Amino acid sequence: MAPPQGQMRPGRQLAVLGFIFVVLYLLVFFSGGASGGWKDRLEPRLGLDLIGGTRVTLEATNSVDGKPPTAANLEEARQIIENRVNAYGVAEAEVVTEGNRNIVISLPGENRDLTDVGSAAELRFRKVLKATDGSGAAAAPAPTASATPAPSGSATPAPSGSATPQPSGSAAPKATASPSAGGQGGMAPTPSASAAAPTPSATPSAAPSPSASAEPVPQSIEQQRKAVEQKVGAAAWAAASGLQAPADLTADPSLADKLKPFGTLSPQEIAVLPVGMQFNVPTITCAQLDKRPAASIKDENQQAVACESGAKYLLDKAKVLGTDVDDANAVLDQTSSWVVSLNFTGKGQEKWTALTREAFNNEGQACDQTALGSDGKCRVAVVLDNQIVSSPEIQGVLTGDSQITGSFDNKSANELASQLRYGALPVTFNQAESQNVTATLGESQLRAGLLAAGIGMLLVIIYSFFYYRLLGSVIFLSLVLSALLVFGALVVLGRSIGFTLTLAGIAGMIVSLGVAADSFVIYFERLKDEIREGRSPRSAVPRAWIRARRTIISANAITLMSAVVLYIVSVGQVKGFAFALGLATVLDLVVVFLFRHPIMTMFARTRAFLSPRVSGLGRALPARSAESGATRNPRVKEA
Repeated sequence: MAPPQGQMRPGRQLAVLGFIFVVLYLLVFFSGGASGGWKDRLEPRLGLDLIGGTRVTLEATNSVDGKPPTAANLEEARQIIENRVNAYGVAEAEVVTEGNRNIVISLPGENRDLTDVGSAAELRFRKVLKATDGSGAAAAPAPTASATPAPSGSATPAPSGSATPQPSGSAAPKATASPSAGGQGGMAPTPSASAAAPTPSATPSAAPSPSASAEPVPQSIEQQRKAVEQKVGAAAWAAASGLQAPADLTADPSLADKLKPFGTLSPQEIAVLPVGMQFNVPTITCAQLDKRPAASIKDENQQAVACESGAKYLLDKAKVLGTDVDDANAVLDQTSSWVVSLNFTGKGQEKWTALTREAFNNEGQACDQTALGSDGKCRVAVVLDNQIVSSPEIQGVLTGDSQITGSFDNKSANELASQLRYGALPVTFNQAESQNVTATLGESQLRAGLLAAGIGMLLVIIYSFFYYRLLGSVIFLSLVLSALLVFGALVVLGRSIGFTLTLAGIAGMIVSLGVAADSFVIYFERLKDEIREGRSPRSAVPRAWIRARRTIISANAITLMSAVVLYIVSVGQVKGFAFALGLATVLDLVVVFLFRHPIMTMFARTRAFLSPRVSGLGRALPARSAESGATRNPRVKEA
């Protein structure tokens, strides 16, 4: 009977393995992202625990009341922050939750400011109802007669109908925005300080004046408000509550002394004051308002106060929200300036058109003279979190998409577009901790991890040569080839999908050595069993492979499934451990089928393989020889 191995051509399988190696290392040295010298191209992407980097901890709160967020909101925020970080080209960053308040962002390999990824990015479009001085100059004891400053930001229509951004931020429609019949599409420049209307007096104007305590507030905020009232005193609180418009201190100099305590309040205390009080009290300055906690003007159903270029604005309820924006992209406009292009949803476009119609026609005379632009039209403030990005004058009813323009560069425009594109965070964050992890500790851990991997491989090789002798060389070569495959895969995956090797990943690869050693033991012990059953070493090799193959595949499949499940349910470095374990297991199977079995078939044809001392089959071969001799001389045995 012809031996089964005659049907196999091991050279073909070894050629396939060689082809895989050639393709893999061509990708290592010449694929996209490969740069620098040969040594640099062989460096895998290492994690924070191996080469150092940046770690930022963001502490989450729902609002100014200080309550912790829900678990669902915290997880949603984590996913949004992870998308933002990945959009910056930092795919190897790790974003995990910690406790019931914190989100930890880890970026290996470089020191970078990651604070912006935790900004709420709550976009609001609000009409500017009133404007007054926010510098605090009007609160000085000496009477002043300065004009109300207005922002210098503008969007001047170009001859083609597009908007030309000025040095400060503004919002402008695209050149393709379709104006309605009500007016020409575009946004006019905002008024300069000299052209602005004078500071309003205490006389109520036609514009709506917020009451100092009209809006309903949560109980916790009401308690904080009472604490602020006690701090400033009853007289100051009563004076501020009675204001229906920004106080004219030139008409009543004694009012300045009554309102002076408000200038000592912290930004957190300013945030809990009624909207009307924030706007009407001149001793509350933009320096205080700009430092209010995140989400201080989050409620779109209430009026708000915000500042731009030293001017304090009373803003209407938000008629268009960030959720009405379908997409946002950083693009270059016709003047080669970076802008953020906004594409609205269907309902969002309707809201935007209605808002620009209100502003263009100044319906109900809602906008005070102090808030009008140079052409007498209302302005719409683009508010991101607590800050006004721009407040252009609306020159027409806009029925198309719009742009946020300003002093953007490529990086800042893409960051803003990313924040808007992936949505506002459901919770607000304060940076609790930011630290740069030095590479010294990482290098020490890397050396320890590589040393552990080397010791583990060395012990396996020593044992294999001691117990299996010639077969030990098969184990040694298999482990070397498997290590080269894993290393090349790490380099390629690091460039293509951003996979980062961490200390946990090295641990996963060390564990995979045990899985590989198991497959050797299964195969070689099955080979011994075949020889003990009376088969020659050459015929025993293919038979042992057929019987051991199913067990090897089953064992590796169980390990691989465990790695997949662990990868799915885990986070952080445990996910890296699972990925590395699964990768090493798959590549071990490749080596088993394309190298170990073919090379054993070739060894079986050599004389050394038939020698008990050299092959490592010493205990099996003599037993077979004794059984054969007994079969040939039955009478001797009977004697």
